[in-house]
Amino acid sequence: MPVPRVPRRREPLQDIAGTGRKRVLLASPRGYCAGVDRAVIAVEKALERFGAPVYVRKQIVHNIHVVTELEKQGAIFVDEVDEVPEGAHVVFSAHGVSPAVVNAASDRGLRAIDATCPLVTKVHREAVRFARDDFEILLIGHEGHEEVEGTAGEAPEHVTVVNSPDEADTIEVRDPSKVVWLSQTTLSVDETMETVRRLRARFPQLQDPPSDDICYATQNRQVAIKKVAKDADLVIVVGSANSSNSVRLVEVALEHGAKAAYRVDYADEVEQAWLEGVETVGVTSGASVPEVLVQEVLDDLAAAGYRDVEQVRTAEEDLMFSLPKELRQDAAGKRDDRALGGRSRS
Repeated sequence: MPVPRVPRRREPLQDIAGTGRKRVLLASPRGYCAGVDRAVIAVEKALERFGAPVYVRKQIVHNIHVVTELEKQGAIFVDEVDEVPEGAHVVFSAHGVSPAVVNAASDRGLRAIDATCPLVTKVHREAVRFARDDFEILLIGHEGHEEVEGTAGEAPEHVTVVNSPDEADTIEVRDPSKVVWLSQTTLSVDETMETVRRLRARFPQLQDPPSDDICYATQNRQVAIKKVAKDADLVIVVGSANSSNSVRLVEVALEHGAKAAYRVDYADEVEQAWLEGVETVGVTSGASVPEVLVQEVLDDLAAAGYRDVEQVRTAEEDLMFSLPKELRQDAAGKRDDRALGGRSRS
């Protein structure tokens, strides 16, 4: 669970003279995606409707600021459902859970609210379908990540996790004629496609998922930072260390031309030394990051002389999701079918 934050830099960033024109290239889209927005609002609505405490299994989304703010409102984050008092409300995080977790919650009489991102749910359904048809599923993702654990838990006897392109060279399958790949939704698109290429070189009959598993928001943020990175001396990615899509943005920036790239949770983690000799700073944020954290970075950069902010937009996002079904009934008995989209886009 989150630990108290200790600021790394207490003095404001300084404006270093003599480095030429200073500007910020602000990537767009960035920040909250529809699935994150839905999950965060689900916890807020549950607290509003049922009162504190409301329990949440794992971090609702991978962002320390979001989790800390929800704790202040009365959310209690736990690692497993056996930590939740019998009969209490529990929210399943946006990353999804396995059937074993659902059953464990039911056995304790917990009132579960499923805030799994619908795009993750899609991958779960694909796993169930292919397992039913006796396919071996090569799940490209990071072993131990909550999303991978949830997807693999849908068909544990049929799933093998492939962590990297190099692992694709050593994976063995029972029947090369009945094998399919699926993926975690928050991976690097380029690395995932390299893993698939190497898998297909070994298993020519490897089937593709019915539709792309890497979510639209992950892809859009990677496309945007690629465009920014080629012109950036420095890229700052706002996002938490356990946010897979945020960490991937740092890697993508470095792979596509950024001279340096760093991830920060908060503006006060930006180090003065990073700005030495830097004219152009690229800024973006992961899909679970509220825009207020990006604005704080921009404010600090402005104090250091980077006041010229140019938005680099590569896509428009309008996907919206309804609230979890458990929260669509309001106090007056009326259904709340509101659609939700990212709240932090510019």
